[in-house]
Amino acid sequence: MRKVILAVFFILLSFLLLGPLASQYAIQTKNDTAGQFIGEKIIYNVKLGAFKLGRATFSRLKDCLVTFETKVTNFYDLEEIYYNPKTGLPIRIIRNIRSFSGKEKIIESYDQKKFILTITKHKGKKKEELKIKCGAVIHNAIMLPFYLRHIPNLKIGWSLAVELPNQKFTIKLTAIEKLKIGKNIFEVYRFDSIPKKFEIWVTTDKRRIPVRISGAGVFGYSLIMKEYSP
Repeated sequence: MRKVILAVFFILLSFLLLGPLASQYAIQTKNDTAGQFIGEKIIYNVKLGAFKLGRATFSRLKDCLVTFETKVTNFYDLEEIYYNPKTGLPIRIIRNIRSFSGKEKIIESYDQKKFILTITKHKGKKKEELKIKCGAVIHNAIMLPFYLRHIPNLKIGWSLAVELPNQKFTIKLTAIEKLKIGKNIFEVYRFDSIPKKFEIWVTTDKRRIPVRISGAGVFGYSLIMKEYSP
């Protein structure tokens, strides 16, 4: 079931800048607005086509801490994501998981200088550790749609090379369009991944709210905003 959520959000698919890193850091630092979103909460329906599978909730508790809680059939995952508010880069993620196979705790530690992600899994008395070497700074998949709200002067054709552990792709702004979510119609930026893995729709207003994230695979899993609290 965890793979279902990953497919929707392109989640640990649980982001990255390739190319001229210095300029990208400058953009993010200069336009950091994380503090203004403290207290923000977004509730998403997790859907497969027309079928609702459960709910996911994004909450910004501090300018350096967000949580992402997923509740679907026989699966629960609460992620505490500590990150650098100036760059949007993760520092440490603590995940507490409950599923039909039992409880599990996963800690992800990000060394952004050496580009190394260390994943430590605790299940019962068992402990496993995995180190993944990346080619550039490491972002977190859950934070990617929210990272996009800090990019200034977005225009159709804008793109960013992205790398996750064992995954590389490009995200591109392909359109500005209208999108109906529930009873509301939003003007949104539409981002597509290359190769085609997912699509993200973010409102064009100052809040840049990710209102929909969809997997582009055969099954079409989606996160669709249900409620927003600033």
